[in-house]
Amino acid sequence: MTSQQTLPKEGEQPEEPSQSQSSDELKAGLKNRHLSMIAIGGVIGAGLFVGSGAGIAAAGPAILLSYALVGLMVVLVMRMLGEMAAANPASGSFSEYADRAIGRWAGFSIGWLYWFFWVVVLAVEATAGAVILEGWIPAVPQWAWALLVMVVLTATNLASVGSYGEFEFWFAGIKVVAIGAFVVIGLLAVFGLLPGSDNPGKGFAHLTDSGGFFPEGYGAILTGVLMVVFSFMGSEIVTLAAGESADPQRAVRKATNSVIWRIAVFYLGSIFVVLTLLPWNSKAITEDGSYIAALNSIGIPHAGQIMNFIVLTAVLSCLNSGLYTASRMAFSLGKRGDAPGAFARTDSRGVPRAAILSSVLFGFVAVFFNYRWPDTVFAFLLNSSGAVALFVWLVICCTQLRMRRIIEREAPEKLVVRMWLFPWLTRVTIGMILFVIVYMLFDDTGREQMLLSLLVAAVVVAIAVWRDRTGRGQGNPRGKPQQKPAPAAGDPTRT
Repeated sequence: MTSQQTLPKEGEQPEEPSQSQSSDELKAGLKNRHLSMIAIGGVIGAGLFVGSGAGIAAAGPAILLSYALVGLMVVLVMRMLGEMAAANPASGSFSEYADRAIGRWAGFSIGWLYWFFWVVVLAVEATAGAVILEGWIPAVPQWAWALLVMVVLTATNLASVGSYGEFEFWFAGIKVVAIGAFVVIGLLAVFGLLPGSDNPGKGFAHLTDSGGFFPEGYGAILTGVLMVVFSFMGSEIVTLAAGESADPQRAVRKATNSVIWRIAVFYLGSIFVVLTLLPWNSKAITEDGSYIAALNSIGIPHAGQIMNFIVLTAVLSCLNSGLYTASRMAFSLGKRGDAPGAFARTDSRGVPRAAILSSVLFGFVAVFFNYRWPDTVFAFLLNSSGAVALFVWLVICCTQLRMRRIIEREAPEKLVVRMWLFPWLTRVTIGMILFVIVYMLFDDTGREQMLLSLLVAAVVVAIAVWRDRTGRGQGNPRGKPQQKPAPAAGDPTRT
């Protein structure tokens, strides 16, 4: 069993575990193959399939640079998070690290904001999945499909963490195989090597033959950044899931080291194929979707239905992971006394039932808002959670600046993953994220989303500061002494 304990604050003397240690802990039910696929599939969201067309239309071939810039930022952030997670695997991941390195207010704030982001995502993905399913079986109303997929995946998460891992293994596996096949088949068609292809195979000509590589100007790169940045959210899930594996340190190290090729192949590779198969200003890209348009240009029969199936698996994967992630963050907040104590309780299978049910309940409410008040209440939820990805990445960077010194002082042997060129590259990444945040405030399409997200973040931070000053955020839910994090498997300090 992998024990998940609250991280002691900087300067505190951790107490040794008592003999009467609680059994309310998560269990190591994830296998290595589960974590490997969670790590690979975590960077492939449904937004890649359905949202890339708008980015291509806005920036042209230069959207590749937008994806590359955001991908670089994610690689650097994941390296920092990997350094901390390998040293101290925890169910709350960056929220627990911020709690210790920056202060309780930071851990409380980013934990609840992250939870809020994912429960809103549940509603978005459930609705997206319901639209596809209703198209296949129109006799069942859309709301019923949304309810069905939510119920099925809730039952999966309630069964055991192994059930979550198994479902995610297959969902993510379909996404990975589909994009891999798309890249290979697409490249063969690009160079005229695919037998029977309807595409003329112009090589790289489409990258420059419709107004050049920067048809909308250099500024379109930044516009593209705003449009693609949120499709990368999810790469950090593996650091939360690693705490429920037998060897979390190995899982984190492997996921961190592989993030570069994952982003290069799945994002840059697939978008590159689309841009070389079709002119960037082809109406089919915006009307049919970038991937369907590319498959149609090759002459793949039933391309639309094939992509609908792949998008559905991406939606179900995102739903599955979103519920898992929200519940584990709620569990961690409960363990630290920042959420109701019931969230920190697990059943005999090590499943935090209350944390799962509370998360899915909010998801159900958000689905209702989406059907009843889509342009008001749900639009507010969507926009006010939209920039949380940037806030999470910023907190990870700021936390790593301090946690590196803490780990070097207290347990340097745990630094099995190290951020490159520390602290300079960490500071450069902070600057990149702040630039995107500020740019959104001056961009007509991103301003409302950023302002509402900042408003919600300000409210949560104010509550956190108030809790700290009034003493309501002290201690943990059941008055247990804070304990050392359990050593990871393979850790030289493990006894």
